[in-house]
Amino acid sequence: MSLDHRLAPEHEELRRTVEAFAHDVVAPKIGDLYERHEFPYEIVAEMGRMGLFGLPFPEEYGGMGGDYLALGIALEELARVDSSVAITLEAGVSLGAMPLYLFGTEEQKRQWLPKLCSGEVLGAFGLTEPGAGSDAGGTHTTAVKDGDEWVINGSKCFITNSGTDITGLVTVTAVTGRKADGRPEISSVIVPSGTPGFTVAAPYSKVGWNSSDTRELSFDNVRVPLANLVGEEGRGYAQFLRILDEGRIAISALATGLAQGCVDESVKYARERHAFGKAIGDNQAIQFKLADMEMRAHMARIGWRDAASRLVAGEPFKKEAAIAKLYSSTVAVDNARDATQIHGGYGFMNEYPVARMWRDSKILEIGEGTSEVQRMLIARELGFAG
Repeated sequence: MSLDHRLAPEHEELRRTVEAFAHDVVAPKIGDLYERHEFPYEIVAEMGRMGLFGLPFPEEYGGMGGDYLALGIALEELARVDSSVAITLEAGVSLGAMPLYLFGTEEQKRQWLPKLCSGEVLGAFGLTEPGAGSDAGGTHTTAVKDGDEWVINGSKCFITNSGTDITGLVTVTAVTGRKADGRPEISSVIVPSGTPGFTVAAPYSKVGWNSSDTRELSFDNVRVPLANLVGEEGRGYAQFLRILDEGRIAISALATGLAQGCVDESVKYARERHAFGKAIGDNQAIQFKLADMEMRAHMARIGWRDAASRLVAGEPFKKEAAIAKLYSSTVAVDNARDATQIHGGYGFMNEYPVARMWRDSKILEIGEGTSEVQRMLIARELGFAG
């Protein structure tokens, strides 16, 4: 496998297109939306028209015929400006549409993927529960067969894209039986928005990602057809592990974008801000801090592109995805902290993008597998049990 992660011409063209969109369309609008905790419907609609929600899917399902590397490129460029917009795309593709593409029936794909790829509809993935986060095997939500229907009861929390005006479905993990040793068999089931008994709570009040939609969900005798099963019955746990493996690459690309955005804003500020008769960027202490920030972003980019290239080539990528996610989320937090320090008091003011980046960075060490979980996965790939 080649270690040259320079972009092919078509990927570079995509990068430039999304870069321009992020600066020309997202940047002027997102600050006000973020402070009002408003979902960026117009921006999302424009991303849909650009085909970003369909990047890694085949044209036969309304996609762009690209790959996971293309998705990561788009996420990185968006996150250089704003993470709420980037996570909306990431969750819509990796968590909303990808389970249906990888594991759904042909009928499910034909029904849902064209709308998901166009951005007309958003999908969500209902995995996390109040007592089952990193321990997703501790799922308590149940789906019981009754005639030709599933009857679902339980709750989910921290579910992205689950309560917007354009949310069309949530794919829910639920216990559908027990194995011989008593462990739960977990399956995935599609629950369309508006299904009776399916309740979406008000948006959370969050530290960051304030223009991203995140909700708690509850299911009270929710009935859906047996045909809404995604993949094999009892294989939902294995399916979601595959989804999270890929999703870690996407989150790593997003984290890299945030880290690079911190560099972008800090370099600009260091040239403009004067103190003691000169630009603060003339001080070696600032230059060294910026050099460290750029180094972190550069290495994070190599990490996620390596993992994505392995995925695209059909090679094992679990360890590389975990490494990329662990490293990039760490440096995103580091760069956000340093960018705020470089900006001084202004870095604590919400009118400056780095304040938003600081608020958005910490969740990257938690979502789609905490840093501790990534270390566990890496250790397992090195041959250690536990």
